[in-house]
Amino acid sequence: MSTAAESMKTPTYGNWRRPRKAGLGSLGLVGTIGLFGGLVLVLISSMISLNAALVVGLPLALLLGPLAIRTQDGRNVYDMAAVRIGWMRRKSKGQHLYVSGPLSARPGGRFRPPGLLSRVTMLEGRDPYDRPFGVLFHRYRNQYTIVLSCEPDGGSLVDSDQVDTWVALWGEWLSRLSHEPGLRGASVIVETAPDPGTRLATEVLGRISPNAPPAARAVMEEVVQTYPEASSEMNTFLTLTYSAPGGARRNHDMMLADLALRLPGLLGGLVAAGGGSAEPLSAERIAEVVRVAYDPAVAAEILDVRAQHGGTGLEWADAGPAATIETPTHYQHDSGVSRSWLLTLAPRGTVRSGVLRSLLDPALGIRRKRVAIVYRPIDPATSAKIVESDRRSAQFMAHSTRGLVRARAISEIEAAEQTAAEEASGAGLVEFSMLVTLTVDSAADVRDADVTMRNLLGATRIAMRPADRMQAAAFSCALPVGILPWEQTMVPHELKEAL
Repeated sequence: MSTAAESMKTPTYGNWRRPRKAGLGSLGLVGTIGLFGGLVLVLISSMISLNAALVVGLPLALLLGPLAIRTQDGRNVYDMAAVRIGWMRRKSKGQHLYVSGPLSARPGGRFRPPGLLSRVTMLEGRDPYDRPFGVLFHRYRNQYTIVLSCEPDGGSLVDSDQVDTWVALWGEWLSRLSHEPGLRGASVIVETAPDPGTRLATEVLGRISPNAPPAARAVMEEVVQTYPEASSEMNTFLTLTYSAPGGARRNHDMMLADLALRLPGLLGGLVAAGGGSAEPLSAERIAEVVRVAYDPAVAAEILDVRAQHGGTGLEWADAGPAATIETPTHYQHDSGVSRSWLLTLAPRGTVRSGVLRSLLDPALGIRRKRVAIVYRPIDPATSAKIVESDRRSAQFMAHSTRGLVRARAISEIEAAEQTAAEEASGAGLVEFSMLVTLTVDSAADVRDADVTMRNLLGATRIAMRPADRMQAAAFSCALPVGILPWEQTMVPHELKEAL
């Protein structure tokens, strides 16, 4: 009885809902407008003759039919055709291949990041504590991205009350993002990889006394060699992407000064939410993270150089790969092959704080794994309109349905009312999505990555689909570089959460 009572007291979370689109059924807004407009044309044509009505009605049905046919993740026939056609066009132009460096035909002879990062440049400023922080400038969007690094406190041996407090403070931190002037989006990236043992070797071997007994020296050397096999490294990054006020171009120095003044408040809220030690990443560190993502084999070398010399001197213009090949199912880059997945359905009902634990834990046989949660804060005025629209839609569905469908509609009303109450009390509304990238050693290991991903998703109650024919774009969006998926061509499904 006591165990059951304790489990009932464990805090649960949820109440996220998929955004509802205007329109009839699965047609959407465009399809609904086309349907009513077509019906008017058919009626007018029928006044002339029945043959004229058929001539107008048949093409209309052929055009609207694919809009009504949707997959489980909400894509219609036109969406799937657009992805396939886009892939065939890129392949015919050779855009699925990338070569850089001195032997390539690209000017400059440097290893610039490819794809969505090709027009990104690096800036660097100083925060109020005189710490350097890198800023990624997206020229094609006139946006600026800062990257924060933190070491979150683990959930082991932590009371559920403390976990609930951390979650509440994290929700408050996300809610405040909707009041950040010019903020376009944010993301949290958790990266895990086998520990190469470089840092352990540097710390231990450098401290062994020359006069130490041979037995003690042998034990310490064995620890250095065997411990990394059972350990892993975990890095957590947060990106915040801002646009210039009013969409106008601003002087870089002014934006750097503006962002520097915001950093202390952002870092303070992050630490209070269980983020542990948090600091902004310098331009050099951002370049190193991207360099390791494209070439995982150099991770140990970079750590070794940093430990010995305090830095690598790597620049953004040299953080990219030497060559990449994109296929419909994976993305090959230097010493790794990656496969990415997109979120299609969040866990239904209530979930507990450890719902993503299995997905975030290191996985055997995976060279590198990144789980990226992308947030799109909504301003308070728009949030109120969305909440009221969802309430009206839920009430309409409940009064126009019966049976089991009506029972589900009633639960939708309860969720919409709870969201409205939380929003009225000051909570923010956030749209979110998730991307997962698994990096393996070779293309032959991609099938094992699929099996690993299915096993990881089994305990999370999350539905994801592979980002087929857009693997390169999904790989870039999962990096801590501030790429916002909803502002690109391929848009993953987003969900709303009241925080």
